[in-house]
Amino acid sequence: MVRSKSSKGGDVVFIGICVVIALICLIPMINLLSRSLSGADFLIKREVYLWPKGINVAAYKTVLADPKYIKSFIWTVFLTVVCTFISLAMTILCAYPLIFGKLKGRKFFNIVITITMFFNAGTIPNYLLMKELNLLDNPLVLILPGCLSVYNMIIMRSFFYGIPESIRESAEIDGASFFRILWSIYIPLSKPVIATLALFYAVGRWNGYSDALMYMKDKAFYPLQLLLYNILNNMNSVEVATQEGFSTPGLNESLKAAIVMFSTIPILCIYPFLQKYFIHGVTLGAVKE
Repeated sequence: MVRSKSSKGGDVVFIGICVVIALICLIPMINLLSRSLSGADFLIKREVYLWPKGINVAAYKTVLADPKYIKSFIWTVFLTVVCTFISLAMTILCAYPLIFGKLKGRKFFNIVITITMFFNAGTIPNYLLMKELNLLDNPLVLILPGCLSVYNMIIMRSFFYGIPESIRESAEIDGASFFRILWSIYIPLSKPVIATLALFYAVGRWNGYSDALMYMKDKAFYPLQLLLYNILNNMNSVEVATQEGFSTPGLNESLKAAIVMFSTIPILCIYPFLQKYFIHGVTLGAVKE
């Protein structure tokens, strides 16, 4: 098929826009990586932009040698894995019953669940609720309150709607139970959307720090992002800066960049393996409602 000049021109414009957007996303990461690998003298003179100068890995050695970073990293990985697994289980178990037309009160449950997307009690009532449930300063407060996203549940439910009912009905005729149908039919057919939602949940938990900031006092259970937040937030304090190893000019900036990279790289490594499911999973989940 011969394409017109205007169509080719549109492709060039579209590719150019994509390149610009990609550069906008990549340049800050490249700059951060360069700063984390540059020597202190070049950082003090503000000569580091997109390429490291005076290659120096002292900042990474400092981070990897400090037990609090390693402990926080291990705890955050564990927390992310557990939260992702529980969230997926809750999402599937919430979405699955809502596709059955014969479920009594189905419309009511759909409305009640959807309302929670738009209305929230607020910070203070949530804090008081966590207090009444004895979850303050309890690691479970980082898992249970956010274990289900209504938005993700709607995506999962919509995907389930797209699976032909004839498959389910034939399984019911063969005597399969509801859970057997879920485990043997719906979950295997839903791998794209499950992978997509798993990444949504994992990224959300990995980057989360506000819940730990509000509800946790025990520093042993601080996720990596909260530890990073506290360090960067207290940089103006000479005493804190000295305790955290930020007392040397230049190393200060290099160490900050290294900590940010240390907390960013692991979750970025997951994207290449699940990226292909993004469009496929979300698009199929929106086919039928």
